[in-house]
Amino acid sequence: MTDLAGELRRAVRGEVGFDVTSRALVTMDASNYRRVPAGVVAPRDADDVAAALEVCRAHGVPVVARGGGTSIAGQATGAGVVLDFTRYMNGLLELDPFTRTAVVQPGLVLDRLQEAAAPHGLRFGPDPSTHSRCTLGGMIGNNSCGSHSVAWGTTADSVRALSVVTARGQWLRLGRDWAGAPDGLRELAEGELARLRTGFPELPRRISGYALDALLPEKGADVARSFCGSEGTLGVLTEAVVQLVEAPRARALAVLAYGDESAAAEAAAGLLPYRPLTVEGMAADLVRSPAGLPEGGAWLFVETGGESAGEARARAEAILRAADVVDSLVVTDPAVQRALWRIREDASGTATRMPDGSEAWPGWEDCAVPPARLGAYLRDFRALLSAYGLRGTPYGHFGDGCIHVRIDFDLLTEPGIGRFRRFSEELAGLVVAHGGSLSGEHGDGQARAELLPRMYGAETVRLFERAKAVWDPDDLLNPGVLVRPARLDENLRFSVLPRGPVDVAFGYPSDDGDFRAAVRRCVGVAKCRTTTAAGPAVMCPSFRATGEDEHSTRGRARLLHEMLAGELVTDGWRSTEVRDALDLCLSCKGCRSDCPVGVDMATYKAEFLYHHYAGRRRPAAHLSMGRLPQWLRWVALTRTAPLLNALAGIRPLARAGKRLGGIAAERDIPRLATRTFTGWWRGREPAHDGTGEPVPGGSGPGDLVVLWPDTFTEHLSPSVGRAAVRVLEAAGLRVALPPTLLPRRGGIGDGRTRAATALLTVRRARVCCGLTYLSTGQLDRARTVLRRTLDLMEPVLRAGLPVVVLEPSCAAALRTDLPELLHEDPRAARLSSAVLTFAEALERHAPRWTPPAVDRPVAGQTHCHQHAVLGDTPDRRLRQAAGLTGELSGGCCGLAGNFGFEKGHFEVSRACAEEQLLPSVRKAPAETMVLADGFSCRTQLEQLAGVRGRHLAEVLAEALDREARGEK
Repeated sequence: MTDLAGELRRAVRGEVGFDVTSRALVTMDASNYRRVPAGVVAPRDADDVAAALEVCRAHGVPVVARGGGTSIAGQATGAGVVLDFTRYMNGLLELDPFTRTAVVQPGLVLDRLQEAAAPHGLRFGPDPSTHSRCTLGGMIGNNSCGSHSVAWGTTADSVRALSVVTARGQWLRLGRDWAGAPDGLRELAEGELARLRTGFPELPRRISGYALDALLPEKGADVARSFCGSEGTLGVLTEAVVQLVEAPRARALAVLAYGDESAAAEAAAGLLPYRPLTVEGMAADLVRSPAGLPEGGAWLFVETGGESAGEARARAEAILRAADVVDSLVVTDPAVQRALWRIREDASGTATRMPDGSEAWPGWEDCAVPPARLGAYLRDFRALLSAYGLRGTPYGHFGDGCIHVRIDFDLLTEPGIGRFRRFSEELAGLVVAHGGSLSGEHGDGQARAELLPRMYGAETVRLFERAKAVWDPDDLLNPGVLVRPARLDENLRFSVLPRGPVDVAFGYPSDDGDFRAAVRRCVGVAKCRTTTAAGPAVMCPSFRATGEDEHSTRGRARLLHEMLAGELVTDGWRSTEVRDALDLCLSCKGCRSDCPVGVDMATYKAEFLYHHYAGRRRPAAHLSMGRLPQWLRWVALTRTAPLLNALAGIRPLARAGKRLGGIAAERDIPRLATRTFTGWWRGREPAHDGTGEPVPGGSGPGDLVVLWPDTFTEHLSPSVGRAAVRVLEAAGLRVALPPTLLPRRGGIGDGRTRAATALLTVRRARVCCGLTYLSTGQLDRARTVLRRTLDLMEPVLRAGLPVVVLEPSCAAALRTDLPELLHEDPRAARLSSAVLTFAEALERHAPRWTPPAVDRPVAGQTHCHQHAVLGDTPDRRLRQAAGLTGELSGGCCGLAGNFGFEKGHFEVSRACAEEQLLPSVRKAPAETMVLADGFSCRTQLEQLAGVRGRHLAEVLAEALDREARGEK
């Protein structure tokens, strides 16, 4: 392949990648299939596309066109050269509001087109749930639909003209009346008019096969329409003219609850005469939390539009009156509508896990039947599942008769794969018996193309082969898809994974301790590839900063998959490709909550770094910042904080120190507190009684809580700890710090030994969450630190006391990383369940306390770990009670503990901060209070914006002090 790569580099101006990483990133799409490409080309323009095709044709190498890579039937993978249109050919070339058309390149993400059309009151009609990352080229290739297809049809209904380059280098402009038809296509169609008129079922969602019936004279001989849904097998799209539709000025969402999915399915067709914008269906077993939904076993999401909110609501209420429902609600608030729609849109990910956590897979994701037959089809489908001992949760476009479902196929063993084939063959017959289409949205790909003869018959399939030969006589474009397809049980992506378990450090409780299953979690729906963070979302800040797929959660998961496979990535845990992809992972844990399938790349990164550096020299940053608690503890013991602060203020010394420690030259070294938080506490009140038991400060009658002195609060921001004590005690709580006496040979630390002579066998120690060791993959040290912490916390755990943690990242480490790393120690789970955030502690243990009135607007950012692991609902309620108005932004501050301080990370760190945090602070009014509970967030604000961020505890403590002084 060296000659091929060299010729491509000489022929195209875009990027050519034949390296391991480039190839590994596109071995899979969102399907069950995997094929290893020879290389990847990112063309800059149509000339590059033609040049690449010419080189590949000369070498006899297949070509696969790829957009966002979210196809779920395997058509976006291939063994030849993959054309990646997302890097350069991603523009909106023209938008004409008068003709309501847009000219787009194939790599343009749908949401970018929607954003450009919205100011004109327009939109593109089809909107798949992957709208934030799917591309127009992919939508045309698959003839995508989305939830609004009952109103605006499929992508083919919105295409007016297509510019295409054929495999033999012919440039065509496809349109109606045979415009752009390659030689021989018209003759082929006119010789088969009877078959074209009778051999294609009339369905709103018939996506399977080639749309050759669009070439009928009564349908306008529309070559562009017939090209839609051809899955990259006929030509390579370089430009498209698409029709836009008028967007309703207002919308209402009627959520109709039914007893079960069959009842919802049977009701869907009856709502179509009311001309709704959507009729989407979903069953209860697909919903993680039914909060906000009316009570029922299944729901229809029926959206209506109008010139005003009142008109939209009236249409929704008319549908309610016509529907026989168990319960219902009508929502006109756009924010609430978006929250409800997110439940439906995330189904493509949440459906990959059964309610018991077991895996489920695509393969029969989007069959479609006539809407009036949907209820009967679903009953037969459920019966077939039961007959094969399979489970699945149908959902999807009930108004169009199109059903999505992930099924718990066993695709890891030969018997399971055999059952997958038999079920697929029988289900194909069932779909056809109901007058349906094997694909109703996502195309046939490798998943269903083998079964097309069951739907169309052998003669029509041979007609597809003849059409393919007219367009692509050399079978260069996406071979093995649609025509002469690969078998549906070949190229399964799981077949290359190790047969035995992988030795790992974390427990992976959600994956039964199996790292292979953890890596399999990423099914490729690519929500991590969104280019803007919506609302409070965090994932994936490094991808949004770089635009590089290897820096997305999916990209990193793909590389880990290939690492386990050992075919492309051959050096396992020592892989430099995986290391480099993980290097820009901020360990923000955003994917843990925002990824529909709960991929936790921060944990995978820690695991990888642990193995990668085992027995090897670590980067300087791992030693300087990864062991920060150790260094700061020594500074406190030697009382050298003033000296170090002074030295850090001398530029040459600071520069040398940063270089030695692997710290970014652009960063200022934070000042150390000259008096630690626990030093202040000891001067205020005795912390222990000599037995290892916590002794409270204050004399209130309330509950006793243990305040965790995390490293950042202890050594860098003791004012936060002091403020928290002030507020907690004002709320009537009694505050204690964790024990600091650790037995050398058992004893006091276990909470049982109390003899005075035992004091001779103890040593002083400090609790620590192990965060910095975890984030740098120093898992052996993390285990040691966390076991010592559990020993110290024995009295607290025995007493069942709540543990209040002020630093969100430390709270998240204790809540999740601790029990997953020390999964064999029952104390880890007990401490994890005892952890409370500052706001949670006040809400649970001082529910009648009223915070002081601050009455100020707020700006800032919800800490990424708070969003991903802890939740911020109690914080919102506490802010509201204190009169702190406004919303905090989403995203990640970009500093992320040690990440933003590491050499080589500064630009990405700053880009993350510039996405939401810094703009929200800059545009805030002068009287705005800037909230930032995390030390990293406060440091980023100070160093990049010169703004002081405050922990919520500090804001409330200051308000209490003002109240005490009689000030307003």
